[in-house]
Amino acid sequence: MIAKILLGPLLLWQGRRVRATALRLPEAAGPRAAEGSALRLLIVGDSSAAGVGAAHQGEALAGRLAQALAVRLGQPVGWQLVATSGHRSEQALASLAAAELAPADVLITSLGVNDVVDQVAPSKALAALDRIHALATERAGVRLSVHCAAPPMQQFPLLPQPLRWFFGRQAARFNAALSAAVSGQASRCVLQLPEAMQSNAAELMAEDGFHPGPRGYALWADALADQIVIGLGLPSRSMAT
Repeated sequence: MIAKILLGPLLLWQGRRVRATALRLPEAAGPRAAEGSALRLLIVGDSSAAGVGAAHQGEALAGRLAQALAVRLGQPVGWQLVATSGHRSEQALASLAAAELAPADVLITSLGVNDVVDQVAPSKALAALDRIHALATERAGVRLSVHCAAPPMQQFPLLPQPLRWFFGRQAARFNAALSAAVSGQASRCVLQLPEAMQSNAAELMAEDGFHPGPRGYALWADALADQIVIGLGLPSRSMAT
């Protein structure tokens, strides 16, 4: 990529400075599993899956998604979270392989940002996602895998220009490769983030300028809940508008 070659020294300097000065928020507190009868979720991923930017799992992705699905299905939803801040797709695969998995109907992955930051080739990251899907299917009985697309990194307030622009381009490249990779697979799909998170990402972010805040997680969870209900063909009492 010509931009990477020409801007390489500046991008490297900016990346190091961001790592050194960024506000580091903790992962959301609270249990990483919950019982439920209507549906069982397995959530695998990085810091956003782990709820960085929210105080408690109840207002992070896992809790919000379970709440949104419970409203639609009229019954409690169970979930298990396997997520760690900083994980790339290959590291998430290793964590999943080492975890004791409960039975699950749906796999949700939130990965890609750290692959972009660490300049992992999309093909390598997608190979890890393929294996995560296969492992979740074999060991947990997952019937549907929903892979969340990388967020619009070109809007992250933490990142200076041109690093922000560069990572945005790389995230879009990752998303295009992900969509192409799962195309035609009935048991896998890609969820693009809601339009509000695409166009107003900064307003929905936590104070670190890099992760969703509680409002962002709620919007993301609503979109995921709709995708899961549609993907499994479930009857729903309520669909987000």
